[in-house]
Amino acid sequence: MAKLVLIRHGQSQWNLSNQFTGWVDVDLSKNGVKQAINAGKLVDKAGLKFDYAFTSVLTRAIRTLHYVLYYSHQLWVPEMKTWRLNERHYGRLQGLNKHKTAEKYGAEQVHIWRRSYDTLPPLMKPGDKGSAVHDRRYKYLDPNIIPGGENLKVTLKRVMPLWEDQIAPKLLDGKNVVVAAHGNSLRALTKYIERISDDDIMNLEMGLGQPVVYDFDDKLHVTNKVKLGK
Repeated sequence: MAKLVLIRHGQSQWNLSNQFTGWVDVDLSKNGVKQAINAGKLVDKAGLKFDYAFTSVLTRAIRTLHYVLYYSHQLWVPEMKTWRLNERHYGRLQGLNKHKTAEKYGAEQVHIWRRSYDTLPPLMKPGDKGSAVHDRRYKYLDPNIIPGGENLKVTLKRVMPLWEDQIAPKLLDGKNVVVAAHGNSLRALTKYIERISDDDIMNLEMGLGQPVVYDFDDKLHVTNKVKLGK
């Protein structure tokens, strides 16, 4: 049966500086580039062959996908870029330093904003500087569905139409799929795929630039899971 490979992007410049990133279009750091290249080499060594590729509309994920495909000699594979794979939107937390935010609001509150399944961060309004409503890449979306902040529960609802309409049908057709995206959009997919509880999903970490390989049966039940380079 088909394989699905999930890859969180390599370290971004704001991962390095410990800032909330979300939908801000931050590039990879030098180390992030190395992680993405290594992911491609791991994919190549494992002999994984893809039929389709998916990524977000954010540079750090797109570049990671391209490094993976290039270093596995598959840059020609058809790819789809979609906002549904964007990182969780962190609302007004975006751009803030995580340590300084914890000092201001308390470590417990920041932990809740980051890790609670259904607690929203402080929301960004359409008129706020940096609102995605004014970003050209989202101009074809109904402004009412562009978030001002998300928790993992909302992120999962946003990702699921892509799974149902694009990814799952390809897997059921025996096609191998790679998804290069973000920590929380991939955690949302993982929650659904592995049937992880609302409480347990908060403890799941997605390693930067680490490919996670799933095998499925003909009902899309997971039969095997392997982390490359572990």
